[in-house]
Amino acid sequence: MTTDDEPTTIPATSTATGSSTAPAPPPAPVTGRKGPDPAPPPVGGVLWSVAGDVRALLMLPAALTMQVAHPAIGAGVDEHSVFRTDPWGRGERSLRSVQLWVYGGEEAAAEGRRLRALHRDIQGTDAHGRRYHALTPAYYAWVHATGYPVYRHGLALLHRPLTEAQDRRLYAEWLQVGRILGIHDRDMPQTVEEFWPYYRKVLAEELEATAVVRELIDPDAPVPAPDRGPLLLRLALRPLWPLLRRPFQRIRAFLTIGLMPPDARAAIGLEWTPEQERRLRRIAGIVRVVVPALPERLRYLPLARRAREAARRTPRRPDGLPREPA
Repeated sequence: MTTDDEPTTIPATSTATGSSTAPAPPPAPVTGRKGPDPAPPPVGGVLWSVAGDVRALLMLPAALTMQVAHPAIGAGVDEHSVFRTDPWGRGERSLRSVQLWVYGGEEAAAEGRRLRALHRDIQGTDAHGRRYHALTPAYYAWVHATGYPVYRHGLALLHRPLTEAQDRRLYAEWLQVGRILGIHDRDMPQTVEEFWPYYRKVLAEELEATAVVRELIDPDAPVPAPDRGPLLLRLALRPLWPLLRRPFQRIRAFLTIGLMPPDARAAIGLEWTPEQERRLRRIAGIVRVVVPALPERLRYLPLARRAREAARRTPRRPDGLPREPA
């Protein structure tokens, strides 16, 4: 899941299914797809139902952590992101970006172009001394690809396991999100069957517990008091934050690691015990009961809720597209 001001950074010598080799000068930035703007995933699809559900808030950190577990991506975030100085603002902007891909209508493709422009000039050297450059296709695709296994694993815990048909539909819709982000089909596995060998190869050859990964799951990492959300809540939290920060960080780390697919967790080297798994499943059981009982205004994030309300007012064809006026 590519995010707003957390740049995607890519080693200059990678390919779609290969691993990094000797350092080389960064390639020219990718300019994105040509032709008509790709449409967002369809109204009524799997992503339409789940991407704006509040449970998606719990899944997003796992995908972000899988992204920065790549040494080059982690280096770029370490050097160029504002996640330390403005974590709440970054989170708010990143969440809005993700929502626009699914619920933004004509704004979806514009958001994809904005993200590519944001990453265009980002380059540097990772912890292994390898040059990286943003927007190299293979690893921009990896950043996007993390969303599919995280959604799949998170939905099985917090919602219900997908049927085979739903799983294939989710993957097809996630490919469409990749097109919105300017990723060419040749740089994304085109079927579920092609995805898993690609995914396992990246886990085996690329991922590690980078400095940014360790910082994200560190309960002692300095995180300022929230500066987003209702004013009264922010004012109430500010004096209590020195006491609440560490418990909050521990809960965030627990959910980040727990909602990460187990094979990715193992590839990065993150510890996870059977007792932690039992605790996670108890929490997930409560979430599965409580969230569906919430009214839509509390269950869905604002942008998603507005899009869903607008879609209900718009007559649609069987394929989910708006009907043409008579």
